[in-house]
Amino acid sequence: MGLNKPRPIIRSYDKQVDRARVEDLERRCEVGPTERIFLFTDTMGDPICRIRNSPMYKMLVAELDKELVGVIQGSIKVVTMNKLGVSGAGGAKVGYILGLRVSPHHRRKGIGSSLVREVEEWFVSNEVDYSYMATEKDNKASVKLFVEKFGYNKFRTPAILVNPVQNRASHISSNVEISKVKVEEAECLYRKFMSSAEFFPKDINDILSNKLSLGTWVAYPKGESLGSSSSWAMVSVWNTGGLFKLWLGKAPLSCLIYTKSSRLISRLFPSSCFNNKFIIKLVPPCIPNFFNPFGFYFMYGVHSEGPLSGKLVRSLCQFVHNMAIASKDCKAIVTEVGGHEFELRHHIPHWKLLSCPEDLWCIKALKIKDHEEEGFTKTPPSKPLFVDPREV
Repeated sequence: MGLNKPRPIIRSYDKQVDRARVEDLERRCEVGPTERIFLFTDTMGDPICRIRNSPMYKMLVAELDKELVGVIQGSIKVVTMNKLGVSGAGGAKVGYILGLRVSPHHRRKGIGSSLVREVEEWFVSNEVDYSYMATEKDNKASVKLFVEKFGYNKFRTPAILVNPVQNRASHISSNVEISKVKVEEAECLYRKFMSSAEFFPKDINDILSNKLSLGTWVAYPKGESLGSSSSWAMVSVWNTGGLFKLWLGKAPLSCLIYTKSSRLISRLFPSSCFNNKFIIKLVPPCIPNFFNPFGFYFMYGVHSEGPLSGKLVRSLCQFVHNMAIASKDCKAIVTEVGGHEFELRHHIPHWKLLSCPEDLWCIKALKIKDHEEEGFTKTPPSKPLFVDPREV
């Protein structure tokens, strides 16, 4: 008679007991497709940092023979969701699953499944309508687990755009006016123009007033005002580096060559030569060192109106880049776009080698009241997408 395999013990995260062990597990887990880039996370002594700013959150750990072998995180909030065939936006309580990690030596033992099942039960106990998660489209193991085993449906494929912070300031057109707006004004703008966007958080005021939110800026043509201009754009900035750091554990040869060559050329052509337009075109921007821990700014709530939308969005991105130069810690600017914002990605500066053209969001209805609600999870919506910076 065969021996029964020991089952992992799933329990809530205990800071006093688990912090060092969770950090060690994080270091041993690689994030990213094998053939490209592995990202490692430095939580700076707070493994629960990625969800701490959410309205409700929970972190679970899995133990096997007194060894910590897995972790998972979940958060709960109320957002707008546009159901098929229904005009206007309705509120829904959603649970977000993130940070699923299983020790490399204990994979394919059902530990990941046990963690997902437990966090879903926590969602159900808190009357969550939908559970969703995000992963890389090429992460076959994650897609298989959530889609094939737990019945999640592929819902969105937004693009993650990454732009390295260069050591030269970006030129902003003199025909564009950029102004910082107060939190109250930013909230009014978002509720007026983005409250019908998918996953727009009902507690947007808490996000905008959070100490990690550096502010909201609007851009419009010089000589006009925000209220009267037919073209304008807005963006908010979240200092993710205030929560955790990232670094590359592995990168393709082309990345290494480009990084090293750009620094060499920068030494050969000092800044005093950059006045020559010909040299400016020849010299590639100096790429930051991503192999040491670094922070990044996340641009969220990107919205624009009018025929000059693209130009104004680009100007805001250039403004944020120049703001990031002043921060020694910020090495990249990241944003995520989906839906009709896809057309704007051509105006958002980004480095294709580090960007992910198609991320994957999967969703599952935990409460199915009728066929309409069930169909909602199976048909990707066309509405714009609001990415909550607290879930980056």
